[in-house]
Amino acid sequence: MKKFKKGSKQLTKAWAFYDWANSVYPLVISTAVFPIYYSSLTSSFANEAGDISYLGMLWNPTTLYDYTLSFSFLIVACCSPILSAIADYMGNKLKFLKFFCLLGSLSVMCLFFFTGPETLWVALTFTILASIGFWGSLVFYNAYLPEVAFPEQQDKVSAQGFIYGYIGSVLLLVFSLFMVEKPEWFGITDPTLAPRITFLMVGIWWVGFAQFTYRRLPNNVYNHKPEKDFIWKGLKELKTVFKELVNYPQLKYFLVSFFCFSVGVQTIVLMAGIFGSNELGLQTSNLILTIILVQLVAILGAYLFSRLSTKIGNIRTLKLTLMIWGGVCFLAFSLDKSQANVDYYFYGLGIMLGFVLGATQSIGRSTYSKLLPDTHDHATYFSFYDVTEKLAIVLGMFVFGFLIYLTDSMQYSVLFLALFFAIAYVVLNRIKATEHVN
Repeated sequence: MKKFKKGSKQLTKAWAFYDWANSVYPLVISTAVFPIYYSSLTSSFANEAGDISYLGMLWNPTTLYDYTLSFSFLIVACCSPILSAIADYMGNKLKFLKFFCLLGSLSVMCLFFFTGPETLWVALTFTILASIGFWGSLVFYNAYLPEVAFPEQQDKVSAQGFIYGYIGSVLLLVFSLFMVEKPEWFGITDPTLAPRITFLMVGIWWVGFAQFTYRRLPNNVYNHKPEKDFIWKGLKELKTVFKELVNYPQLKYFLVSFFCFSVGVQTIVLMAGIFGSNELGLQTSNLILTIILVQLVAILGAYLFSRLSTKIGNIRTLKLTLMIWGGVCFLAFSLDKSQANVDYYFYGLGIMLGFVLGATQSIGRSTYSKLLPDTHDHATYFSFYDVTEKLAIVLGMFVFGFLIYLTDSMQYSVLFLALFFAIAYVVLNRIKATEHVN
């Protein structure tokens, strides 16, 4: 296998291309087609109160979905630090990346078999496994960033990955929209078949395009040699990194802020489709068009904010995005299905969200990478980053679902998320300027 130098265009593009491969999952499965399909299908077999039966209990379908996702993120949060410490110790991040990618893509394809109440277990089980596969792979994918790009390149390379992901996922989502809205064009008569075919395509796209990244990414950059008792030694590596992490106040403050704004960002992204469907009564076509609009604007946002960060610094740029996220929460709270032209207001909200979505995620990733000490334990350090995000999602989804249970409305859940953006903004003020971050 040909080896590419750190910082070379061939290597950074290959790394970024994994975003092209995997971003169809968070867009089509987590945000767009599957949540809408799940909401529509469960409503067809819900009782008069709108509840469905699962494991001998009655559930609000949205709350059950929230708790299912929360459980998957909790599993990733528990497992990824151990796995990443072992991967750093053994030097085989690429193998772990391949494993989780395969787990996620196959699980997504299994969602094809969710057709009614008797296969609800399929939806929930493979939602968990697909989520574990996607987020587990990101632990090792993100950990490659400081190994493929130099600090001065990382803002641009990180943004490049998100831009690739938005473009690729929009292409597949547009095709899916045509299939869902015009199934007769494809000779499809079963209304559930079109979205289920989409689930198959997502899995094939994900694992297929990932092969390009696999062929160029290096493995075992630091020539670690596996020894016996690697699990125990991997755990010791995790403990060592954790102690080091506590001694770096910049990293510590950033992770606290990252936790808070991830609660808001990831929960909004995961629940946007269901919010538009259940709370605002929007049609599937309106929802998917809004999500496509979000992705297209996110491409521009990721590019513009990456340029802005070179002029005013990562921290100031992040703070600006958090202010806009807070505005998104307040505007979403003010929307009501009885309003005239509520779909146009939702489109406007989508434009605001899209403008900061890619920027917040890409700059957050590159900022953390820049704050890392000089180390070989990139996967272990990035596991703390990813665990922070997963625990944030667990909290965000639980709070979101619990407030729905208390208020029977998603609007108060969205409004409550603004508090997390405010806390994240305050904590970012504690981070001092460094050579690469200001």
